[in-house]
Amino acid sequence: MTDTPSSTSPVAEVTVIALVLGVLVGLVMSVANVYLGLFVGMTVSASIPAAVISMGILRGVLRRGTILENNIVQTIASAGESLAAGIIFTIPALVITGVWTDFDFLVTTLVAITGGLLGVLFMIPLRKPMIVEDKDLIYPEGVACARVLEAGEKGGSGMKLVFGALGIAALIKLCTDAFSLLQGKLAFAFTLGGTRFYTALMAAPALIGVGYIVGINIAVLVFAGGAISWLFVGPVLIGTSYDGLSLADPELYSHVKSHLRFLGVGAMIVGGLWSIIMIRKGIVQGIRETVSSYKQSVHGDRAPARVETDMDRKSILLLLSATMLIVLWLYNHVTDNFGVSVLATGLMIVCSFFFVAVAAYIVGLVGSSNSPVSGMTICSVLITSGFIALFGYSGDLAILATLAVAGVVCCATCTSGDVCQDLKTGSLVGATPYRQQWAEVLGVVTAAFVMQPVLKLLHNGYGITTDAHLPPNLKGHVLEAPQAKLFASLMDGFFKDGQLPVGLIATGIVIGLAIIVVDQLLLKPRRSAFRLHVMPVAVGMYLPFEMSTAIVAGGLLAWLASRPAGSKAAKDAGYGRGVLLASGLIAGEAIAGVLIAIPKANEVELWEFLSPGPLMVGLTILVISGICFWLVKASLPREE
Repeated sequence: MTDTPSSTSPVAEVTVIALVLGVLVGLVMSVANVYLGLFVGMTVSASIPAAVISMGILRGVLRRGTILENNIVQTIASAGESLAAGIIFTIPALVITGVWTDFDFLVTTLVAITGGLLGVLFMIPLRKPMIVEDKDLIYPEGVACARVLEAGEKGGSGMKLVFGALGIAALIKLCTDAFSLLQGKLAFAFTLGGTRFYTALMAAPALIGVGYIVGINIAVLVFAGGAISWLFVGPVLIGTSYDGLSLADPELYSHVKSHLRFLGVGAMIVGGLWSIIMIRKGIVQGIRETVSSYKQSVHGDRAPARVETDMDRKSILLLLSATMLIVLWLYNHVTDNFGVSVLATGLMIVCSFFFVAVAAYIVGLVGSSNSPVSGMTICSVLITSGFIALFGYSGDLAILATLAVAGVVCCATCTSGDVCQDLKTGSLVGATPYRQQWAEVLGVVTAAFVMQPVLKLLHNGYGITTDAHLPPNLKGHVLEAPQAKLFASLMDGFFKDGQLPVGLIATGIVIGLAIIVVDQLLLKPRRSAFRLHVMPVAVGMYLPFEMSTAIVAGGLLAWLASRPAGSKAAKDAGYGRGVLLASGLIAGEAIAGVLIAIPKANEVELWEFLSPGPLMVGLTILVISGICFWLVKASLPREE
């Protein structure tokens, strides 16, 4: 471990170039995560890629920069990208339900800003008791990022890997969706026992990258969810043989998909509630430490050292007061009902405070990737909708109030998880906490302004609510937005005349309960390393099968790369290279996807160089095989 900066001596930390670079990287990763979250229902952390890019530019190109400047860059970037999950889980549901005809800039931006600020501000008093003093909370992503920063002399090669993957993935996306040189989906049907089954693979580098990053366990669970829907429940429950289901038959495909997603709805509800039950002790502990830390912040008199100094209480109080007043005004603006606005604001404050404390504790135990954000948001939606209905509100007004609360709460929860990891990184490398906290505020505010434009562009270019406008060969893909569609379905059922397919939802609930039972059987007697978490299975049940197969392919690549012999250090370094490459694949495809949406949204004809056929299929298989080979080769352990 390298020496960290002194706790008392001055050191370059917050510089103009670090702030500008952090904002720029944060905006890019925010855009990428909005696209990825709508595409597959998952987001990825920006901390390590941002740290590598920062070190590559500051040290590799400009020949300057300190470890603390690089830390500020990744802090700003990760704060911005964390908003993407909070926004894409909830705000698109307002368009899907028909309450909005398009994304409102003011509302979307203010939901992102206020939710992000609450995630930062509510987290500040928890820094010392949870991040510094509680040794049981390890904050794995924060520790990993600190190791990357400490090995900063290797940042240049890492940057080449990120940007190389970014360029290749962007080119593949352009060849698929803009030039029709590659096929976006490889699909076929087969007969087994007299029944026609359907399977497919989405030829998307981003999905392979997601599978690599989440690992074999989660990737297999997502695939299992897809297999349950498309290979087992679908043929029996939907009553179709899938006969004729192919790339040239989008109507039958859309019909089957629209039914099967309600299996995922039922499983997601079970998974959300179960995740809260499973972390009930953590919830209690998190609340206790929150109350204790607030008392310490009030009664502490000793002047702290630089590495112990948090944002001052006056600034916290001022920002909190301003945020809550903005939320009250926002809710009154969208509902035009002051009574509902007061009720919604109260629910938002309670839920945000509660779930920020929960998220802070849980990400310390299991990491941000395994934090049950979806489950917490589902619970927030259920609690809020229950109170709204109890006071006699219904229709669009009730949906607006409920999803506005859920949006702020989800943004706060997602942001607080990343704030925890960033502050852990800072504590390990000798950063100044209050400077990091202000950097988080900057990252949240700047990233919030790109959420609505990107959502609007993607909606107009691809379609979040329907894939009816896609061409018959399905060369592109509709954005699934699984969590948003879940909330939209719940809102239609609670407050409108929406007809929820109770049988399919009940089947999903039963499947979710069965998964929980099997997981507990695996856990207790043998402490199995493989876990059957409900939420990844539910996401797989919701997504089109071609996405699940691509994700499991990435997970298998990560597993294969870890098999060859080598020291732990060499394997960790290999996995780190794989993560950087996978992050570049995700960012490259996402950025190209957003750019392609511009001509699509303006109904500009895109080029079509090849027609679907054997040549296009062959080229697609060749290119995707090359990506898989590159990812494994980069990830293999190398003894130095």
